Amino acid sequence: MTEKNKKKTWRKSLLIFLFVLLNIVVIAITAMAEFGRSKDATELSEVSMNWWFLIPATLCFLIALTIDIHKYALMIREMSGNHKNQNKDIKKTARRVVLLGKYYDNITPAAVGGQPFQIYYMRKKSGLSRGASTSIPIFGMISVQIAFIIIALICFLFGNVFNTNPALFLTALFGLLFYAFWPIMVAGVTFFPKPTKKLLKGFIRVLAKIKLIKKREKLLQKVEDEADEYVRAVKTILKTRGLFLKVIIWSLIYNVLIAMIPFFVLTAFGGSVDFFSCFVTTVAVLSAIYFIPTPGNSGAAEGTFFLVFSGLSSGYVFWAMLVWRFFSYYVYIIMGLIIYFFMHLENRNKT
Repeated sequence: MTEKNKKKTWRKSLLIFLFVLLNIVVIAITAMAEFGRSKDATELSEVSMNWWFLIPATLCFLIALTIDIHKYALMIREMSGNHKNQNKDIKKTARRVVLLGKYYDNITPAAVGGQPFQIYYMRKKSGLSRGASTSIPIFGMISVQIAFIIIALICFLFGNVFNTNPALFLTALFGLLFYAFWPIMVAGVTFFPKPTKKLLKGFIRVLAKIKLIKKREKLLQKVEDEADEYVRAVKTILKTRGLFLKVIIWSLIYNVLIAMIPFFVLTAFGGSVDFFSCFVTTVAVLSAIYFIPTPGNSGAAEGTFFLVFSGLSSGYVFWAMLVWRFFSYYVYIIMGLIIYFFMHLENRNKT
């Protein structure tokens, strides 16, 4: 290895070390903010738990993650014309697209970092065309949103959320509007392009008049460009026979499994709640915190999820919340760092 390459490798290793250190600091600050108010938390040694209920909670998480990776592998395979299930490169690409996408979603405000990185990684590593590399992450996101909306509407219609907690119900409906924004916009621009674009531009002009946004023309162009890109993504997916329906079904199963986790965590810590009621409340809370523009919904997630864990004594709530936040937030950061570590080793071996 030349002196120049040694310096380059050393510099890259230092940057990765600083990057990991920054993540540790972010995790520590977030954890202190979420759980630092737990002076009345019962000592873990004093907590009487049904530990085995954490097994189905863990299985729900692992199966949901596997399904999400399979969904991306399916899209890559179908759109590349490679139908060999044993193709390791496809599975590897799908795994990294999912895990690094979730990693960036959880470290950036309003989860804005995941999708752009997924598109970048797909274009660089997947071997697919530029259009397909853009379409897969975009539809991967939209499919989860569509599936969640379907589940949420069913829960709100049959789950009696309004009578149980009117404030949560109204906030959840508001959050659902944010969930529905991109799917509705993409459907509108796809099937009714002119009126939908006029509506979007009119909305931006109103916001500009009341001084809520600046650089109106630049934003108008950006919205139009993104709308066109999303439309191309959906049309590309629709051209592949049966792919749209398959992806939506996998996204439905994924959302159901994620929403089941709090029930098992709650039961593990001594809570006594009906499964369906807990599931419906969890969906409502996930909807309610969606529009909070903080990394991983930090600051809002733990507060609103106390509604789900309210059946426990105050000392036990802390530990139940900690376990749930691990499944919903911290584990993605940890897995993202692990993936980055292996990517660094691969790049180092190539040099």
